[in-house]
Amino acid sequence: MENFTFALNATIPVFLVILVGFFLQKVHLLNDGFNKTANEYVFKCALPISLFRSMAGMDFYSEFDPGFCLFCFSATTVMFLGIWAASWLFMKDKGQVGAFAQASARSSAAILGVALAVNIYGDSGMVPMMIMASVPFFNVYSVLILSFSPHVNSDGRLIPAAHGSGAVKAACINVVKNPMIIGILLGIPFALLRIPIPTMLDNALSSLGATATPVALLVVGASFSGSEAMTRWKGAVCSSIVKLFLLPGIFLPLAAMLGFRESELIAILIMAGSPTTVASFVMAKSMHADGVLTSNAILLSTILSSVSITFWLYLLRSFGLI
Repeated sequence: MENFTFALNATIPVFLVILVGFFLQKVHLLNDGFNKTANEYVFKCALPISLFRSMAGMDFYSEFDPGFCLFCFSATTVMFLGIWAASWLFMKDKGQVGAFAQASARSSAAILGVALAVNIYGDSGMVPMMIMASVPFFNVYSVLILSFSPHVNSDGRLIPAAHGSGAVKAACINVVKNPMIIGILLGIPFALLRIPIPTMLDNALSSLGATATPVALLVVGASFSGSEAMTRWKGAVCSSIVKLFLLPGIFLPLAAMLGFRESELIAILIMAGSPTTVASFVMAKSMHADGVLTSNAILLSTILSSVSITFWLYLLRSFGLI
């Protein structure tokens, strides 16, 4: 019951902020102009700053475990590329492939991970190490998947997936110039060299970075269209099942077989089985992917994660793994 209460406390506020965004849109306090500007602000400013601070504040040298980091990196790679390949094969609407693959693989690792580990163990455990090994690649793989997947333009016409050497070059440029990836790369030297950020500057960056999630959630709610959303619920349901049950069902037993225990398994649970991050909506909208499918996946996976995370924690404890 304690774990269920914690999961509710972690996920219900996310749902409520989305609901507030939807309500503010209905009373005309938020509109399409706000949504576009706010999405650009989160994508180009708030999220990169938040990711920079997360990376810069990590201690790469404390309890560094190369085997654990290799597992997290490998699992991230398999998750993204495996789901992308499967969606290419089985999805009829190819315009949803990129958004579906990103929403199904990209977790709220940086947002939920530390909070869950602290709730269970009293400290962050191996979660920061997982974030270091996985979150940068969440962003890299998302850019690549969205760059090489077809999408639907504003008039409903399907734009085929890019291909050839020109497309590869364009995708590499998209990766390099992506603000979120730039934020991560700028933070790495601070962590590796243990360079402290001046207190006044850090406080200012903290204030800006803290706006990323609530503003993005408001945009998700304000962008929600009931009639349009109903056409994407099937993909969102499938995405949530993959995200919350299939991926942890694959990677948690594998991690346990390889000898990972305690906070390592908690970190892997967050990496593979936490709800779809709001950053996936920001990325999808900025790269002209299916924002409706992505927002549905965020909403549904967030609601269901209170049950799924509790289920996985109960299972891990029943087997004496945590």
